[in-house]
Amino acid sequence: MNSHHINTLREPSINCRGQLLSLDRPVVMGIINVTDDSFYEGSRMHGLHQVVEKAGQHLQEGAAILDLGAQSSRPGATMLGAEEELNRLLPAIHAILNHYPEAIISVDTWYAAVAEKTIHAGAAIINDISAGELDPDMIPAAGRLQVPYIAMHMQGKPATMQHKPHYEDVVREVLDYMVQKLAACRAAGIRDFIADPGFGFGKTLEHNYALMKDLALFHQVLGTPVLTGISRKSMIHKLLDITPVEALNGTTVLNTIALMHGTHILRVHDVKAAVEAVRITEKMKGN
Repeated sequence: MNSHHINTLREPSINCRGQLLSLDRPVVMGIINVTDDSFYEGSRMHGLHQVVEKAGQHLQEGAAILDLGAQSSRPGATMLGAEEELNRLLPAIHAILNHYPEAIISVDTWYAAVAEKTIHAGAAIINDISAGELDPDMIPAAGRLQVPYIAMHMQGKPATMQHKPHYEDVVREVLDYMVQKLAACRAAGIRDFIADPGFGFGKTLEHNYALMKDLALFHQVLGTPVLTGISRKSMIHKLLDITPVEALNGTTVLNTIALMHGTHILRVHDVKAAVEAVRITEKMKGN
Protein backbone atom coordinates (compact mmCIF):
# COMPACT_ATOMS: atom_id res chain seq x y z
CA MET A 1 0.00 0.00 0.00
CA ASN A 2 2.72 2.46 0.97
CA SER A 3 4.87 1.98 -2.11
CA HIS A 4 1.76 2.35 -4.29
CA HIS A 5 0.86 5.53 -2.41
CA ILE A 6 4.33 7.03 -2.92
CA ASN A 7 4.22 6.10 -6.60
CA THR A 8 0.85 7.79 -7.12
CA LEU A 9 2.09 11.04 -5.68
CA ARG A 10 5.13 11.02 -7.94
CA GLU A 11 3.60 10.03 -11.25
CA PRO A 12 -0.01 8.87 -11.29
CA SER A 13 -1.07 6.58 -14.11
CA ILE A 14 -4.18 4.47 -14.61
CA ASN A 15 -4.53 1.06 -16.22
CA CYS A 16 -7.20 1.20 -18.95
CA ARG A 17 -7.72 -2.37 -20.19
CA GLY A 18 -3.96 -2.96 -20.32
CA GLN A 19 -3.27 0.48 -21.81
CA LEU A 20 -1.34 2.54 -19.26
CA LEU A 21 -2.51 6.15 -19.33
CA SER A 22 0.02 8.42 -17.66
CA LEU A 23 -1.38 11.38 -15.72
CA ASP A 24 2.03 12.93 -15.19
CA ARG A 25 0.75 15.62 -17.54
CA PRO A 26 -2.95 16.43 -17.14
CA VAL A 27 -5.27 14.84 -19.70
CA VAL A 28 -8.58 15.88 -21.20
CA MET A 29 -11.77 13.81 -21.14
CA GLY A 30 -14.27 14.71 -23.86
CA ILE A 31 -17.98 14.49 -23.02
CA ILE A 32 -20.31 12.62 -25.37
CA ASN A 33 -23.95 12.68 -24.28
CA VAL A 34 -26.01 9.91 -25.86
CA THR A 35 -29.14 11.67 -24.67
CA ASP A 36 -31.64 14.35 -25.65
CA ASP A 37 -31.64 15.88 -22.19
CA SER A 38 -28.20 17.37 -21.54
CA PHE A 39 -28.19 20.85 -19.98
CA TYR A 40 -25.82 22.00 -22.75
CA GLU A 41 -27.41 21.53 -26.16
CA GLY A 42 -24.09 21.54 -28.04
CA SER A 43 -23.22 18.17 -26.53
CA ARG A 44 -26.48 16.32 -27.28
CA MET A 45 -26.12 13.53 -29.81
CA HIS A 46 -28.79 12.15 -32.11
CA GLY A 47 -27.89 9.00 -33.95
CA LEU A 48 -24.78 6.85 -33.94
CA HIS A 49 -23.10 8.67 -36.83
CA GLN A 50 -23.10 11.84 -34.73
CA VAL A 51 -21.66 9.95 -31.75
CA VAL A 52 -18.83 8.62 -33.92
CA GLU A 53 -18.29 12.07 -35.45
CA LYS A 54 -18.07 13.69 -32.00
CA ALA A 55 -15.68 10.95 -30.82
CA GLY A 56 -13.46 11.56 -33.86
CA GLN A 57 -13.47 15.31 -33.24
CA HIS A 58 -12.62 14.89 -29.55
CA LEU A 59 -9.75 12.48 -30.34
CA GLN A 60 -8.41 14.69 -33.11
CA GLU A 61 -8.42 17.68 -30.76
CA GLY A 62 -6.39 15.73 -28.19
CA ALA A 63 -8.82 14.00 -25.82
CA ALA A 64 -7.21 11.09 -23.97
CA ILE A 65 -10.56 9.72 -22.75
CA LEU A 66 -14.10 9.78 -24.17
CA ASP A 67 -16.78 9.98 -21.48
CA LEU A 68 -20.05 8.45 -22.63
CA GLY A 69 -23.24 9.25 -20.76
CA ALA A 70 -26.86 8.35 -21.52
CA GLN A 71 -28.34 9.78 -18.35
CA SER A 72 -28.91 13.48 -17.78
CA SER A 73 -27.70 14.46 -14.32
CA ARG A 74 -28.68 18.11 -14.58
CA PRO A 75 -30.55 19.44 -11.52
CA GLY A 76 -34.13 18.15 -11.52
CA ALA A 77 -33.51 15.45 -14.13
CA THR A 78 -35.53 12.22 -13.99
CA MET A 79 -33.61 8.95 -13.82
CA LEU A 80 -33.32 6.48 -16.67
CA GLY A 81 -33.45 2.79 -15.80
CA ALA A 82 -30.41 0.56 -16.32
CA GLU A 83 -31.95 -1.16 -19.35
CA GLU A 84 -32.66 2.09 -21.19
CA GLU A 85 -29.15 3.31 -20.35
CA LEU A 86 -27.65 0.13 -21.82
CA ASN A 87 -29.81 0.44 -24.95
CA ARG A 88 -28.21 3.82 -25.58
CA LEU A 89 -24.66 3.08 -24.44
CA LEU A 90 -23.84 -0.31 -25.95
CA PRO A 91 -24.42 0.65 -29.63
CA ALA A 92 -22.40 3.86 -29.05
CA ILE A 93 -19.45 1.94 -27.55
CA HIS A 94 -19.45 -0.59 -30.39
CA ALA A 95 -19.66 2.16 -33.02
CA ILE A 96 -16.82 4.22 -31.51
CA LEU A 97 -14.50 1.25 -31.04
CA ASN A 98 -15.28 0.07 -34.53
CA HIS A 99 -13.93 3.36 -35.91
CA TYR A 100 -11.36 4.11 -33.20
CA PRO A 101 -10.21 0.79 -31.67
CA GLU A 102 -7.54 2.52 -29.52
CA ALA A 103 -10.03 4.93 -27.90
CA ILE A 104 -10.23 4.85 -24.09
CA ILE A 105 -13.92 5.08 -23.18
CA SER A 106 -15.27 5.89 -19.75
CA VAL A 107 -18.91 5.20 -19.00
CA ASP A 108 -20.86 7.68 -16.95
CA THR A 109 -23.25 5.46 -14.95
CA TRP A 110 -24.27 4.70 -11.38
CA TYR A 111 -25.63 1.22 -12.17
CA ALA A 112 -23.35 -1.77 -11.49
CA ALA A 113 -25.11 -3.83 -14.20
CA VAL A 114 -24.49 -1.10 -16.77
CA ALA A 115 -20.85 -0.77 -15.69
CA GLU A 116 -20.35 -4.52 -16.02
CA LYS A 117 -21.90 -4.85 -19.49
CA THR A 118 -20.26 -1.73 -20.93
CA ILE A 119 -16.81 -2.73 -19.64
CA HIS A 120 -17.28 -6.16 -21.25
CA ALA A 121 -18.28 -4.32 -24.45
CA GLY A 122 -14.96 -2.48 -24.50
CA ALA A 123 -15.25 0.54 -22.21
CA ALA A 124 -12.28 0.97 -19.87
CA ILE A 125 -13.27 3.31 -17.01
CA ILE A 126 -16.31 3.69 -14.73
CA ASN A 127 -17.36 7.27 -13.98
CA ASP A 128 -19.93 7.15 -11.16
CA ILE A 129 -21.46 10.47 -10.10
CA SER A 130 -22.92 8.75 -7.03
CA ALA A 131 -19.63 7.13 -5.83
CA GLY A 132 -21.53 3.90 -5.16
CA GLU A 133 -24.36 5.56 -3.20
CA LEU A 134 -27.13 4.86 -5.75
CA ASP A 135 -26.20 1.20 -6.31
CA PRO A 136 -24.52 -0.71 -3.46
CA ASP A 137 -23.21 -3.27 -5.98
CA MET A 138 -21.19 -0.68 -7.89
CA ILE A 139 -17.98 -0.55 -5.83
CA PRO A 140 -17.69 -4.37 -5.54
CA ALA A 141 -18.35 -4.62 -9.30
CA ALA A 142 -15.61 -2.08 -10.10
CA GLY A 143 -13.25 -4.08 -7.89
CA ARG A 144 -14.07 -7.30 -9.76
CA LEU A 145 -13.73 -5.63 -13.15
CA GLN A 146 -10.32 -4.20 -12.20
CA VAL A 147 -10.89 -0.91 -14.00
CA PRO A 148 -10.24 2.68 -12.94
CA TYR A 149 -13.14 4.07 -10.90
CA ILE A 150 -14.05 7.74 -10.76
CA ALA A 151 -15.95 8.49 -7.54
CA MET A 152 -17.78 11.81 -7.42
CA HIS A 153 -19.16 13.58 -4.39
CA MET A 154 -22.82 14.55 -4.61
CA GLN A 155 -25.06 15.79 -1.82
CA GLY A 156 -28.50 14.20 -2.39
CA LYS A 157 -29.69 12.87 -5.75
CA PRO A 158 -29.75 14.59 -9.16
CA ALA A 159 -33.48 15.34 -8.84
CA THR A 160 -33.10 17.11 -5.48
CA MET A 161 -29.41 17.99 -5.11
CA GLN A 162 -29.82 21.73 -5.65
CA HIS A 163 -32.59 22.14 -3.05
CA LYS A 164 -30.70 24.15 -0.42
CA PRO A 165 -27.39 22.25 -0.21
CA HIS A 166 -25.80 22.78 3.22
CA TYR A 167 -22.31 22.23 4.66
CA GLU A 168 -20.58 23.43 7.82
CA ASP A 169 -17.24 23.30 5.96
CA VAL A 170 -17.61 22.14 2.37
CA VAL A 171 -13.92 21.41 1.71
CA ARG A 172 -13.42 19.39 4.90
CA GLU A 173 -16.67 17.47 4.43
CA VAL A 174 -16.05 16.56 0.78
CA LEU A 175 -12.44 15.61 1.62
CA ASP A 176 -13.55 13.42 4.57
CA TYR A 177 -16.10 11.76 2.31
CA MET A 178 -13.39 11.01 -0.26
CA VAL A 179 -11.04 9.56 2.36
CA GLN A 180 -13.78 7.13 3.44
CA LYS A 181 -14.71 6.35 -0.17
CA LEU A 182 -11.08 5.65 -1.07
CA ALA A 183 -10.80 3.20 1.84
CA ALA A 184 -13.99 1.39 0.74
CA CYS A 185 -12.74 1.21 -2.85
CA ARG A 186 -9.32 -0.09 -1.83
CA ALA A 187 -11.03 -2.73 0.34
CA ALA A 188 -13.07 -3.80 -2.72
CA GLY A 189 -9.88 -4.24 -4.74
CA ILE A 190 -10.05 -1.05 -6.81
CA ARG A 191 -6.48 -0.08 -7.68
CA ASP A 192 -7.07 3.05 -9.73
CA PHE A 193 -9.27 5.45 -7.76
CA ILE A 194 -9.92 8.93 -9.15
CA ALA A 195 -11.52 11.59 -6.94
CA ASP A 196 -14.04 14.06 -8.36
CA PRO A 197 -15.18 16.77 -5.87
CA GLY A 198 -18.46 17.05 -7.80
CA PHE A 199 -18.68 20.70 -8.77
CA GLY A 200 -22.34 21.68 -9.13
CA PHE A 201 -23.69 18.51 -7.52
CA GLY A 202 -25.43 19.56 -4.32
CA LYS A 203 -23.37 22.73 -3.98
CA THR A 204 -24.09 26.44 -4.10
CA LEU A 205 -21.98 28.90 -6.09
CA GLU A 206 -20.01 29.67 -2.90
CA HIS A 207 -19.44 25.96 -2.17
CA ASN A 208 -18.11 25.42 -5.69
CA TYR A 209 -15.59 28.26 -5.47
CA ALA A 210 -14.47 27.20 -1.98
CA LEU A 211 -13.73 23.73 -3.41
CA MET A 212 -11.88 25.19 -6.39
CA LYS A 213 -9.75 27.35 -4.09
CA ASP A 214 -8.61 24.28 -2.12
CA LEU A 215 -8.59 21.79 -4.99
CA ALA A 216 -4.88 21.02 -4.48
CA LEU A 217 -5.73 19.43 -1.10
CA PHE A 218 -7.49 16.50 -2.75
CA HIS A 219 -4.37 15.07 -4.36
CA GLN A 220 -2.21 16.03 -1.38
CA VAL A 221 -4.46 14.23 1.12
CA LEU A 222 -5.66 11.27 -0.99
CA GLY A 223 -2.57 10.67 -3.11
CA THR A 224 -4.85 9.74 -6.02
CA PRO A 225 -5.57 11.46 -9.33
CA VAL A 226 -8.23 14.19 -9.27
CA LEU A 227 -10.83 14.89 -11.94
CA THR A 228 -12.37 18.33 -12.39
CA GLY A 229 -15.66 18.73 -14.25
CA ILE A 230 -16.83 22.32 -14.42
CA SER A 231 -17.44 22.69 -18.16
CA ARG A 232 -20.19 25.26 -18.88
CA LYS A 233 -21.72 24.69 -15.42
CA SER A 234 -23.82 27.15 -13.43
CA MET A 235 -20.84 28.19 -11.27
CA ILE A 236 -19.69 29.94 -14.45
CA HIS A 237 -22.84 31.08 -16.22
CA LYS A 238 -24.76 32.15 -13.09
CA LEU A 239 -21.79 34.13 -11.80
CA LEU A 240 -21.27 35.84 -15.18
CA ASP A 241 -24.99 36.16 -15.95
CA ILE A 242 -24.69 34.37 -19.29
CA THR A 243 -26.03 31.11 -20.80
CA PRO A 244 -24.18 27.74 -20.93
CA VAL A 245 -23.71 28.37 -24.67
CA GLU A 246 -21.70 31.52 -23.86
CA ALA A 247 -19.67 29.90 -21.08
CA LEU A 248 -16.61 28.59 -22.95
CA ASN A 249 -14.35 31.48 -21.99
CA GLY A 250 -15.31 31.18 -18.31
CA THR A 251 -14.82 27.41 -18.53
CA THR A 252 -11.29 27.88 -19.86
CA VAL A 253 -10.45 30.31 -17.06
CA LEU A 254 -11.66 27.84 -14.40
CA ASN A 255 -10.00 24.87 -16.11
CA THR A 256 -6.73 26.82 -16.04
CA ILE A 257 -7.15 27.50 -12.32
CA ALA A 258 -7.88 23.79 -11.74
CA LEU A 259 -4.72 22.87 -13.66
CA MET A 260 -2.65 25.31 -11.58
CA HIS A 261 -4.14 23.56 -8.51
CA GLY A 262 -2.89 20.18 -9.69
CA THR A 263 -5.90 18.48 -11.28
CA HIS A 264 -5.08 15.44 -13.45
CA ILE A 265 -8.17 15.11 -15.64
CA LEU A 266 -10.37 17.86 -17.10
CA ARG A 267 -13.84 16.66 -18.11
CA VAL A 268 -15.07 19.02 -20.83
CA HIS A 269 -17.43 19.64 -23.72
CA ASP A 270 -14.76 21.61 -25.62
CA VAL A 271 -11.61 19.54 -25.97
CA LYS A 272 -9.49 21.90 -28.07
CA ALA A 273 -9.72 24.78 -25.59
CA ALA A 274 -8.93 22.47 -22.65
CA VAL A 275 -5.92 20.91 -24.40
CA GLU A 276 -4.59 24.42 -25.09
CA ALA A 277 -5.02 25.29 -21.39
CA VAL A 278 -3.04 22.15 -20.47
CA ARG A 279 -0.23 23.03 -22.89
CA ILE A 280 0.08 26.57 -21.56
CA THR A 281 -0.05 25.63 -17.86
CA GLU A 282 2.49 22.83 -18.41
CA LYS A 283 4.80 25.36 -20.08
CA MET A 284 4.39 27.64 -17.09
CA LYS A 285 5.36 24.75 -14.78
CA GLY A 286 8.40 24.09 -16.96
CA ASN A 287 7.16 20.70 -18.28
